[in-house]
Order: sequence, then C-alpha cells, then structure tokens
Amino acid sequence: MPGMPYPSLTRRLLTPRHWPAWIGVAVIWLIAHLPFRLLMGLGRLAGRLALHLNRERRRIAATNIALCFPELDPEAQRALVRANLCDVGMMLAEFALGWMGSDRAIARVPVRIEGLEHLEAARASGRGVLLVGGHFSHLELCARLVSQRIRIAGMYRRMDSDVFEFAVLRSRLHYADAMFDKDDIRGTVKYLKAGGTVWYAPDQDMRSKDNVFVPFFGVPAATITATHHLARMSGAAVIPFYHRRLPDDTGYVMRLGAPLPDVPSKDAALDTAVVNAQIEQMVREAPEQYLWVHKRFKTRPPGEPRIY
Repeated sequence: MPGMPYPSLTRRLLTPRHWPAWIGVAVIWLIAHLPFRLLMGLGRLAGRLALHLNRERRRIAATNIALCFPELDPEAQRALVRANLCDVGMMLAEFALGWMGSDRAIARVPVRIEGLEHLEAARASGRGVLLVGGHFSHLELCARLVSQRIRIAGMYRRMDSDVFEFAVLRSRLHYADAMFDKDDIRGTVKYLKAGGTVWYAPDQDMRSKDNVFVPFFGVPAATITATHHLARMSGAAVIPFYHRRLPDDTGYVMRLGAPLPDVPSKDAALDTAVVNAQIEQMVREAPEQYLWVHKRFKTRPPGEPRIY
C-alpha cells in the first residue's frame, strides 16, 4: 500500500487529554449525516456568524481581495469580502460531508464532471496524472465527489491534533487510493510513474526553501515549485482541476482541463508561474469560494514591505 498506512486506534488516543478533540470529531460526524439541503443551510448560518466573529480573518480577506481585484470599487470589494466570509461557513459543512459523509449521502450530491477525456487520454498513453487545483472551500468534498468516477490519491499536511489526524486520515483512505505526506516526494513520484492520479494544491504560502516568487493576480507570491519537480521526475501529465459550487444548493461542477502543454519545462519558475496563472483563472470563475482568509502573500521578496 503506497503512502500513509491506515491508522490504528491506540490507547494513547483515548486518554482524557484527547477527549475534547473526540467531541469535535463527533460533532463533525453528526453534521456530516444531516440531509444535504439542511447541511447547506447550516453552512450558510455558520457563514453569517463568521461575518461577526473573526475580525482578523476578515482583515486578511479584505487585504487579499483589495490586492487581487484593484479594478473593483471599494463597495464591490467589501461585498466580495462579505460573500467570502459567508462561504467559510459553507466550507465547514462541506469539509464535514467530504470527510465523514456516508457513501450513500455522497452519491446523492448533484455533481457534473467535464473533461474526463483528458485524464483518460493521459492514462491510455501510460502516463500518471497530476491534478492541480486550488484551495477552495469545497476542495475536500470535490475530491470525494470526483473519486466516485476515478481513483485518486492526495498530498496533504498532517494535522496538529493526533485525534483529528487519525479520524480524517481514516476517512480519506476510505475513498482515496492513497494519501501522501507533503514531504513524501519519493512515494508520490513512484505512484505517478505507475500511472496513478494525484490531486495537489500548490497555492499556499508554505515558507519552503523551494519557493519562488511568481505572479498571482499580478502580485509576487511565494509559491512552492513541487508541481514542476513532481512532473519532471515522474513524467506525469499536469491537468488543471476546476471545481465550483452552483447556486441554490443545486450541486457542483468540476472540469478537468487539457494537460498543460509545456509543463514540465527546464525552468521551475516558469512552470510555477504557468500553474499560478491556471489557479488564478479558477479563482476568477468563483472568487467568493476561494480561501482568501489565508495569508497568501505573507512571505515577501527581499526588501518588500509586509502586507499583513
């Protein structure tokens, strides 16, 4: 079995200091088993509360949106911030469903998947596939939804809580072919070389030594070069993976684009800029659903002033 092993429940996880985390897991499980429309309504309610509870995240989102959408007037920017913070509440509901929803509940979620022919063509040629996406509120749920049609693996960062790491990894391994730690480059490359498909989102400020500064909405953004290296070492096709939530609880649409024709090249920075441009295009299709509360521009080029 490639990637992370299926986790076992140990006595250490049952000690009293972990009980609060187990209560959190139980709440997520209960939320995940609500009917879909009720779940979405709960997400919207949580979003309205988020408008008032976290001023710091609101400030970060407002800063990012002002940087990335200077063409919007101040009122339009404020409206996008409000919509985005409401969407954070939806994210909580969608993560719960993606992690712990039953297979029957997932099968009832309306979804349309376009562009599977690009993936099938790459597989037919014997190549692995690197699905490159962004950090949208529904990324975990959409990974679960697309896994109904294709076997995928994922790369992820381990959780700080041992209980949540146990519970979420078990849940992910229920539907994913494998899960790779973000530092397990060798295992990921081996899986891709064998023809596997890996979902990966390289659009957060990881403070890595492998970062390069390339544009994201015209702003220099520290971006990890792992997409270039994974594609170069494995020969995998790099396919953009778009996904967005449709209005009025009517479901989700996912689109697999054509493989990026010139990735990998010999230039890691150039390839990383191409990937950032793809993610920017994804964001422009549903800007309120992107994770603007993340400090995307925290790391600055030498001599540049701090943004946050």
